[in-house]
Amino acid sequence: MTTSTKTAGFPPQIKYIVGNEACERFSFYGMRAILTVFMVSHLMMPKHEATAAYHLFVSACYFTPLLGAYIADRYWGKYKTIMTLSIVYCLGHAVLALFDGRTALYWGLGLIALGSGGIKPCVSTHVGDQFTEKNKHLIQKIYDIFYFAINFGSFFSTLLTPWVLVKYGPAWAFGIPGILMAVATIVFWRGHPQYVNVPPTGKTGKHGFLPILWAAIVGKRKPGGDFFSAALSKYSADEVEAGRAVKDVCKVFATVSVFWALFDQHGSSWVLQAEQMNLDVLGVHFEASQISALNPIMVMVLIPVFARWIYPWIESAFTFQMTPLRRMSGGMVVAATSFVGAALIQIAIDQGGRPSVAWQFIPYLLITVAEIMISITGLEFAYTQAPRSMKSTIMSFFFLTIFAGNLLTAYVSEINKFSGASFFWFFAALMGGVSAIFIWTASRYKVREYIEDGSAPIGH
Repeated sequence: MTTSTKTAGFPPQIKYIVGNEACERFSFYGMRAILTVFMVSHLMMPKHEATAAYHLFVSACYFTPLLGAYIADRYWGKYKTIMTLSIVYCLGHAVLALFDGRTALYWGLGLIALGSGGIKPCVSTHVGDQFTEKNKHLIQKIYDIFYFAINFGSFFSTLLTPWVLVKYGPAWAFGIPGILMAVATIVFWRGHPQYVNVPPTGKTGKHGFLPILWAAIVGKRKPGGDFFSAALSKYSADEVEAGRAVKDVCKVFATVSVFWALFDQHGSSWVLQAEQMNLDVLGVHFEASQISALNPIMVMVLIPVFARWIYPWIESAFTFQMTPLRRMSGGMVVAATSFVGAALIQIAIDQGGRPSVAWQFIPYLLITVAEIMISITGLEFAYTQAPRSMKSTIMSFFFLTIFAGNLLTAYVSEINKFSGASFFWFFAALMGGVSAIFIWTASRYKVREYIEDGSAPIGH
């Protein structure tokens, strides 16, 4: 039953989903923090090859959400998909911890990519499914909390696992993240009696995006109708409108891929840059891979700062609402400046200097601001713009932008055409151009809202 009455507080089962996310992100980012250094120092891979392998792995983690979303939306539902693929995820960590060599590395990373990516769109939408029209005003806040939990786990694992790798070796460094993934699975399972579980569309008779897209491709378009009007001969008007919603969201998401090509380099090229810098800060020596812990700690500090002060101040000072697309547009521009900072640091290194790694604080601050404006907002935007039958699918398309971005970085690293500062200048210029395209696309987007107990969109 739909009502406009607002309720205080969050659904009680939310704590299990947020707890699961914190532990799962500890396991993922802990493993990821040492991956490049492990490949270079322990497996003796060339730096450009290790960078390419790192980004291929990350891209795989964000391609498999398509599979997880399809299974969840059509057949298993989100809960069963999360539980099953979490076990696969645990097996991947076990392979990395117990076996050595490149073959074990690729098998372990493959299982982790399948498990991590497969559950990702399901968890992100499952948390939103716990809300209804009565407490939908809390959705933006829960995604802030959700993202805080991600970075809480990421911060501690990014500090801990590089130290464990140096002190105790790869087995423990990969084993501890595996243990945390097992804990994450148990925490999520504990909440199952209370979850709101949206049934898969295979059981409700509704259809997903791909069948509707195919019907639009092969069908006969009606006079004066748009591309999707050809699907009306086979599907209902609501289902075709849902297909249009997915298409429109994907047009907005397309250019976000370049942001992720920049952002995820804080685990690869920025780590390799840090190795060329003075790693002693205020008398404390850091490992190069520990510097990336700046990102999650900054996220945890800046999330409330943006929510409570910066966004309200901008709305008050400039008298316009900071909508999700406006936030994302600003973040795209800020991301380009972060790589200008990285390029300037690299120029000093290329000229024979050994600057303090403290200088990386500036590009880390800029890329973190961009992440808050793009990534957190993107999760909220993907959920609210998705019709009920396609929420995991649209969320997987958002994660697909991360896949494409890391694939781009892997390709640029593998061809090895840019060296030194020119590598960072290339990405700064690319991001600047793409920002303009994103702003133009976003200005033409028609906003919709779909809440779980109201199937019809609320237009804006």
